[in-house]
Amino acid sequence: MGFRVIKTAFATLMAILIADALRVPGPLSAGLLAVLGVDVTRKRSIRTISARFFASLLGLAFACVLFEILGYHYWVLAIYILIAFPAIARANFKEGIVTSSVVVFRVYGNGSISLSSLVTQIELLIIGLGSALIVNLAYMPQAADQMIKIRKRVDKQFSIIFARIAQTLRDPDEVWDGKELIDAGKEIRAGQESSHRAMENQMLHPDEVWSIYFYMRKEQLESIQNMIQLISQVYQKLPQADDVAELFEQLSHDVTEEVYTGRTEFLLERLEKELKTMELPASREEFEIRSAILQLIRELALYLKLAKKNKAPTSVAARKAAITSR
Repeated sequence: MGFRVIKTAFATLMAILIADALRVPGPLSAGLLAVLGVDVTRKRSIRTISARFFASLLGLAFACVLFEILGYHYWVLAIYILIAFPAIARANFKEGIVTSSVVVFRVYGNGSISLSSLVTQIELLIIGLGSALIVNLAYMPQAADQMIKIRKRVDKQFSIIFARIAQTLRDPDEVWDGKELIDAGKEIRAGQESSHRAMENQMLHPDEVWSIYFYMRKEQLESIQNMIQLISQVYQKLPQADDVAELFEQLSHDVTEEVYTGRTEFLLERLEKELKTMELPASREEFEIRSAILQLIRELALYLKLAKKNKAPTSVAARKAAITSR
């Protein structure tokens, strides 16, 4: 049973009990309005409940005019829908169309409009939507644990991807279906949705850490896809490919770290210096492959730049010490 269902049950019961205690006619209508008011996040709850309340007031205004002029006939309800719904949507209260319909249909069922009946409808709105708002603001489940789990799954997929890239560079005949790329994309999208909900539940000082992290991973996944295209051009085994494979092996370990270690960046800088001292390609095939490897290195540098920008870096001394110890 979802947490939203539990919140809806509490809000509905609260609205009915309050309306009954205050002797407001139709307490069950307050419960129905509470059902419509429960939402998934605090900020969204405030927006939608406000829209529902003002849409209902606007709908009542249209209903009063139409019912008094044209009478209480079924076809008048159709005219109400044709006129009121577009007006409510244009007023940016689209989320409240259903709620306003509940209120207006209740007025229609009474067969007459009076000041006391209008006051009653407003009281039911305040009690029903107010109960939903109180329940929504009172508690929302913490998403941190869920996002930590998603982050670990994303990091694991990235680690596997880099390990498979290293294998492919060492053995161009290696067959890889790329399933981890699809799985990583799904996890990143799930993480982005969870981080957005978490920010919507933080009223005063929303924490953007998780949103930044999953946005970084999305950009990095695009960079990895570019790497895969370049690797497909490395159709022969070369010593330079083995050197780059070492970088991806190191990265398969670094990617699971919560901080930016800089180990792969250190190895990349060293390899770039070595490549500059190597002899030029002896054949066209070697030239094409080494060109693809060089572009792959540049794409890897872009990937690391994204990681360095959005992860807490360790000290330079710690990075060099980590390299030396390996």
